[in-house]
Amino acid sequence: MRVHSIIVAAFLFAGLTPFAVSAHEYKAGDLLIGHPWARATAGNASNGAAYFTVTNSGKTGDRLVGVETTVASAQLHTNLMEDGVMKMRSLDGVDIPPGGNATLSPGGQHIMLMGLKAPLKMGEKFPMVLTFAQAGRVTVDVLVESVSSNGPGGDSSGTPMHEHDHSHHDAK
Repeated sequence: MRVHSIIVAAFLFAGLTPFAVSAHEYKAGDLLIGHPWARATAGNASNGAAYFTVTNSGKTGDRLVGVETTVASAQLHTNLMEDGVMKMRSLDGVDIPPGGNATLSPGGQHIMLMGLKAPLKMGEKFPMVLTFAQAGRVTVDVLVESVSSNGPGGDSSGTPMHEHDHSHHDAK
């Protein structure tokens, strides 16, 4: 058991997981990115979304200004109700106030994944690079949860992706 602990410690201290704080939290400067996740996609869905919470323990605000992934074209988006229809709009950033947090979640601000190269399958992970104005870039692993998940440990009753108006998505 002691040899196992030494190997794990050596792995961690060697920087092989440079931003990982725990199994699914990541640190970038004063920011803690908690449990990045996405819903599994059904059938041949071409779009998906990713979510997480960013907690800022610093005395100055920061801003999420970019996102990249190899699984699709990724953009920051928000949902808004317009004439009784839920619509999405792209954002140029998401503010993280000092001593506060920003939550990207179903029905609110999120990372839109457009033109998925393959379905998102429950239990799999994919890398995503988040770019913050102050804290810089950090790579996180996004865990794919069930198609009906509402987040870490959540289950059904979320709004399925097909009920949103995706007509305003302009892939970059």
